[in-house]
Amino acid sequence: MSSENLPQSPEQQPRKPRVAVVFGGRSSEHGISVVTAGAVLRAIDRTKYDVLPIGITTDGRWALTADEPERMAITDRRTPSVEQLADSTEGGVVLSVDPANREVVYSEPGAVPKALGEVDVVFPMLHGPYGEDGTLQGLLELSGVPYVGSGVLASAVGQDKEYMKRVFISFGLPVGPYTVIRPREWELDPSAARKKIIDFAGEHGWPLFIKPARAGSSIGITKVDHISGLDEAIMEAQRHDPKILVESLLRGREIECGVLEFEDGPRASVPAEIPPVTAHEFYDFEAKYIDSAAGLVPAPLTEEQTAEVRRLAVEAFDAASCEGLVRADFFLTEDGEFVINEINTMPGFTPISMYPRMWQESGVGYSELVDRLIQAALRRSTGLR
Repeated sequence: MSSENLPQSPEQQPRKPRVAVVFGGRSSEHGISVVTAGAVLRAIDRTKYDVLPIGITTDGRWALTADEPERMAITDRRTPSVEQLADSTEGGVVLSVDPANREVVYSEPGAVPKALGEVDVVFPMLHGPYGEDGTLQGLLELSGVPYVGSGVLASAVGQDKEYMKRVFISFGLPVGPYTVIRPREWELDPSAARKKIIDFAGEHGWPLFIKPARAGSSIGITKVDHISGLDEAIMEAQRHDPKILVESLLRGREIECGVLEFEDGPRASVPAEIPPVTAHEFYDFEAKYIDSAAGLVPAPLTEEQTAEVRRLAVEAFDAASCEGLVRADFFLTEDGEFVINEINTMPGFTPISMYPRMWQESGVGYSELVDRLIQAALRRSTGLR
């Protein structure tokens, strides 16, 4: 018998790809990121991949955490934190920025650094600034480590709602009326900035939505019905981002559609509809994650409407140069036209979140969805592509 036909020893067997699931982060969406990571950790096929959970605390420390997804759930209407899950209050995880060395190192004050092994792919489950906005993606590009989801440019565009809309307009996608108040405008002349918003309301009508330009999960958004509520809404938005976005109310139905990267390119899921939320002013953070407002999957649309929103979702994916996954959110206006509101390059990803539910209805279950995203990342190289 030739040696090549002999059974391999454990040392000779090929190593399973190692997936670092990175979650938490410095944004106001820290808690929901932890919840999302818990769901992904439960779903990853451990016979196929090795897993390394890494949490980022609210002050930016990369912490080693236990692989215990059962502790990463909403409890008593409160989201968990990395600080609750970290193995140490001082130890830190460091990823090399040398593309020839993908090894992760853990160190604590006064102790010899400990090598944790190489990482083959990162699954970044971060939402909001300092994670979903291209910053983490840039670090991973420098490190030469493939990662799930969009690259630096698409992540940045997908996070900044002003430039997202500018990109969509340049590609001919339908966008609703909006205006932007930049930090310098507010700091130099608050009265002029306030007048800019009031003039916008005079043109497009009340109510307005005042929101952070670079946040997600509906955090920091206020529906303003009258000028008397304007200053409070601006202050609330600026707690999360000094740049604010002002949008007019689009009357119609809220429709969402998922896009997933397959081997032959991006495809759109069946769409979903977010019905009116009677217990909330709009589909805000609590409605999404605490009270679990139910979406209709699939959305009750005509065949023509379904085909149109799926086409627009893929066009938005391509317009922003996205990779991996996107959830595209639309309004179906009273005159029957779809208007794109925004895209999320790392949407809510718990099993009850709309993105996985839409793909479940489209024939791709949660575990398969996670696997497809990891495989798509492993197929891509870092750098220019």
